[in-house]
Amino acid sequence: MRLGISSSLAHTSPADWAAKHKAVGLKTVNFPLDCNAGQNKIMAYKKAADQAGLTIAEVGIWRNTLAADPAERAKWIDYAVNQLKMADMIGARCCVNVVGTPYGPRWDGGYRENFSEEAWNMAVKMIQEIIDRAQPCRTKFSIESMPWMIPSGPDEYLRLIEEVNRPAFGAHLDVVNMITSPDRYFFNDRFLEECFTKLKGKICSCHLKDIHLKEEYTFQLQECACGEGTLDLELYAKLASAEDPEMPMIIEHLTTDKEYIHSVEYVRKRLGI
Repeated sequence: MRLGISSSLAHTSPADWAAKHKAVGLKTVNFPLDCNAGQNKIMAYKKAADQAGLTIAEVGIWRNTLAADPAERAKWIDYAVNQLKMADMIGARCCVNVVGTPYGPRWDGGYRENFSEEAWNMAVKMIQEIIDRAQPCRTKFSIESMPWMIPSGPDEYLRLIEEVNRPAFGAHLDVVNMITSPDRYFFNDRFLEECFTKLKGKICSCHLKDIHLKEEYTFQLQECACGEGTLDLELYAKLASAEDPEMPMIIEHLTTDKEYIHSVEYVRKRLGI
């Protein structure tokens, strides 16, 4: 596995960006620019990563490519196509988004209709369009697994991969996002095994964080930093490395660079990497 973080760390230049990631023991990075940054700047960051021995794990999209408004949807699909083209140009492992929704005010929010056949068919068509227009050769387009929209589990992900039916579509595995039940929480070791078994050969990147059960009288789970929950991090890392020794595992959703660096130090010590 190659450990990375979603923060770009405070930096002054492409070389400084790469050096700061390498200095804390990271081996992969999320790309800090988007397709509007200009080719010279984009390639300067790509060169800095290469010279530091850092692979590029992910290019993010994070836009609602299923927006209810047709003009907005077209705008963000165009953006996703350009992000995927850039990701392919710089050799990123994947270009990732969540599937999005047209059903409510929050673009990544949870709504009953997110699990309708209409939403499913829209998602398949959208993913196919982005891949067919971008025509990536090296980079996988991927949809991050989510708690309240497809794909919310490995079986949904398998079905999505089959129906999209494009070699350039890969699985982005965020196990914590899919831990949504007592069974998956208390037996997360079994759930980890299930995910990696069912998605074998299809996973292109993973997110790394933790989860714990709040002490309330309804079942409430809370995402947290690595080591503050109950996820079997050792097994997660073992399975990811067995899937691919170069698998990116990206720590995310912390607030400050100091918190990210502390988490990296904790993970490296706990996993012996």
